[in-house]
Amino acid sequence: MGWAARFLTAVSFLAAGILFAPDALLGGSPGRPAAGVAAARLAHLLCFATAWGAALWVTFIGGIVMFKNLPRHQFGNLQGKMFPAYFMLISVCSAISVAAFAYLHPWKTASTIERYQLGFLLAALGFDLSNLLVFTPMTIEMMMKRHKIEKDLGIGSEVGGSRNSDVAKTSPVLDAMNKKFGMIHGLSSLANIMAFGSLAMHSWHLASKLKL
Repeated sequence: MGWAARFLTAVSFLAAGILFAPDALLGGSPGRPAAGVAAARLAHLLCFATAWGAALWVTFIGGIVMFKNLPRHQFGNLQGKMFPAYFMLISVCSAISVAAFAYLHPWKTASTIERYQLGFLLAALGFDLSNLLVFTPMTIEMMMKRHKIEKDLGIGSEVGGSRNSDVAKTSPVLDAMNKKFGMIHGLSSLANIMAFGSLAMHSWHLASKLKL
């Protein structure tokens, strides 16, 4: 099944869902039609869930499994292709979540709790954008430079571990590159976990609004 077919199938299921949840189209207000409110709620929920779920998978499951089962340079090259797409996805989803939540809860009439929630969403967006635009490009650039140095030293093909630290003891060039890479990669990881944490805090607010 091609990408277009999968996309149309997903949209069809979303549209069909209205038949089984007609109450979703109720609850409008002056200046905000019910259909617009329902669409904003759906956009917020789907985009929040996508961003949080993607962050959970990449941060705690996918990356660890790949690291333990792929040659280290192959793992790094794969991450170099995946991370820009990952941060683009969660940045777009976070932006849509912010816009939808702000539409549903205008600042002037929002409660204190709702303003805090908007702050959490904005924080997640800010951290995601910092990774997309700053830290990830720098990390990939540093990684490629380090790969070149490691290849010249005959390391990087090991699986599930690294000979890097041992070789760096006798290679000042590799040792210096490790420090640069470690700093940038650490900032990228910190921004990613802070974005994940901000979304996790918002999840409690969403859970409190559910009636199951």
